[in-house]
Amino acid sequence: MQLVINTYGSYLRKSGNCFLVRKDDRVFEVSANKVDSILITTAAYISTDAIKFAVENNIDIVFLDTYGQPYGRVWHPRLGSTTLIRRRQLELHDHPEGLTMVKKWSIQKLNNQIEFLKRLKKTRNGRNNDLERCIGEMEHLKAQMKQLTGTLDERRQALLGIEGMSSRIYFEALSSIMPEKYAFPGRSRNPAKDEFNAMLNYGYGVLYSMVEKACIIAGLDPYIGFLHTDNYNKKSLVFDIIEMFRIFVDETVVFLFTRRRVRDEYFDKIPGGLSLNKEGKAILIEALNETFEKSIKYRGRNIKTKNVIQFECHRIANNLIGRSEVCSSG
Repeated sequence: MQLVINTYGSYLRKSGNCFLVRKDDRVFEVSANKVDSILITTAAYISTDAIKFAVENNIDIVFLDTYGQPYGRVWHPRLGSTTLIRRRQLELHDHPEGLTMVKKWSIQKLNNQIEFLKRLKKTRNGRNNDLERCIGEMEHLKAQMKQLTGTLDERRQALLGIEGMSSRIYFEALSSIMPEKYAFPGRSRNPAKDEFNAMLNYGYGVLYSMVEKACIIAGLDPYIGFLHTDNYNKKSLVFDIIEMFRIFVDETVVFLFTRRRVRDEYFDKIPGGLSLNKEGKAILIEALNETFEKSIKYRGRNIKTKNVIQFECHRIANNLIGRSEVCSSG
């Protein structure tokens, strides 16, 4: 689970084999064995003993801004694996195999979205035609993506163009099944223009921190990406890999809205849009924890959803150094 500190003035310290959280007269303890990450979303105090305890237990401490984006992380300084993995990341950038890897990740994202829309279609008779149209258009775009050949530099704009078109279609479909008052015109980032995007953005921020951690543990360099170009302090690989896992957040947020668990008071107006407030963040984090703790089928066995991210990052690292099957565009 993710231990979230989202109350102003909270205090986190170590107590035996537990983390103790205190706010005024309220105190609770959480065993370190149950904690994967500690997310701090507001002004809070944390003892050096708690930091050391987290590092010793491979628990990262992540600081999130108002929009859920990580702006800092406390983590041990060890490399996750051999530096050969990082060298291979650099080598594949201009090699056709780099395009093959990125296509695989992008196609997995499209498959996830299409399957989600198909499941939504089964329970929404009034939207069958709209959803069927969107699914068909996304299948067509997926076929176009599969046909791309060459290197990433040659096909980057084509890939990004296909992803952009499919994203617009996908979110148009999701908006069509929202409760009427929460329908939205499309994706908006920070700040979000509507309630759905405010919650989605914050969820993606939490997911981003999980993917970055999984990259580090697997020995991947978060800064050496493929599709997303290099930029100062930009964790390009995290932006590449996160695409395969956005569906976990998408499903969680969609079901919060469609099952009428979202309230207007979970959002605050800010210049240019809306932000998720403390109450809204608590509801979303609780739902995400439930999602990531669920068991799902992965390569023939049942594992927790959160572990899929780590296993996939290890597979990518192993493929890079030739310890597993050669990536295919699938």
